[in-house]
Amino acid sequence: MGQEGFSEESALLYHRASPSALTAIEPVDDPRADLVLAPDVPLTPRHIRTGELPGGGDAVLGREVVLGNQDVLLCWVAADESSGLYRNAMGDELVYVHEGEVELKTVFGRLGLGPGDYAVIPRGTTHQWVVGDTGVRALVFEANGHVRFPERYLSSRGQLKEGAPFSERDLRGPDEPLVEEGNDVPVLVRNRAGLSNLVHQNHPFDVVGWDGCLWPHALSIHDFEPIAGAIHQPPPVHQTFAGPGFVICSFVPRPYDFHPDAVKVPYHHANTDSDEVLFYAAGDFMSREGSGIGVGSISYHPSGFTHGPQPGSWERSVDQTRTEELAVMLDTFRPLQVAAASSGAADDGYRQSWSG
Repeated sequence: MGQEGFSEESALLYHRASPSALTAIEPVDDPRADLVLAPDVPLTPRHIRTGELPGGGDAVLGREVVLGNQDVLLCWVAADESSGLYRNAMGDELVYVHEGEVELKTVFGRLGLGPGDYAVIPRGTTHQWVVGDTGVRALVFEANGHVRFPERYLSSRGQLKEGAPFSERDLRGPDEPLVEEGNDVPVLVRNRAGLSNLVHQNHPFDVVGWDGCLWPHALSIHDFEPIAGAIHQPPPVHQTFAGPGFVICSFVPRPYDFHPDAVKVPYHHANTDSDEVLFYAAGDFMSREGSGIGVGSISYHPSGFTHGPQPGSWERSVDQTRTEELAVMLDTFRPLQVAAASSGAADDGYRQSWSG
């Protein structure tokens, strides 16, 4: 497996049988065939309640697209079934597990995931979601390209620098090789035209060993070390991943700004070059009190809307010394469009929440 014409990261996987041997190719009805992403007109800040989005099914076909553009789709998963074998040929997938346990079985081996775990699944990786009895709730960012660590965290030879908010020791890879038997095994494949079933003569999980620098990996949001300062630090200090046309940031418990005159809440701001999406994973979101935002909420603040703390937030923050929030942020540099499911799960009163 090699990225960008085998000029970037690659891995060698040693299969027991030919991974090219197919016995059938079958068309598959795509549940996204009728997906419509509508422009955000009129321009509207939104609060989307994930608990009101459709759920059930498996973690591949049961995904609900919330927002998206040419670079990335943000999907919500509330799965109660394990998936079949799946391969995304369009781009890398970045998963954030909100609740539940899942075993991600891949051609590289098993990767166990739990609450707070991010996982990067490289494009073209055959994998399967095996969920526990309680199911799994997760965000899935489907990129139109590769998801990597920010370049400023990396040395010229690719090592994470000492000043980065996490290190190689925080990364988890698949365990020992996963070898399964089977014949005529279907693998669901997504490409730009939709879905297909490629029926493999031999089970794709027949890799007895692999090496290289391209592999699925996990990072817990709890291992992200926050950067704090005497005065407010800008959002890039929270950046965790970079994709084509978007970034992902992690907001974790941290000390508040400690200058005697610091304004501790995030002041009103206008990100003129990007749309901002925040998933509220856990904790106390003091600056959003009174907005209806809570654990499991998604806020969407489009470029062109100046947003900030709710009324009364500054007064509540004066005697506070730290924030206990846990949140995942998506910033895109092309406008996002809105899926119909988002409108059905939206809090229509959110746009007035700053008006008292």
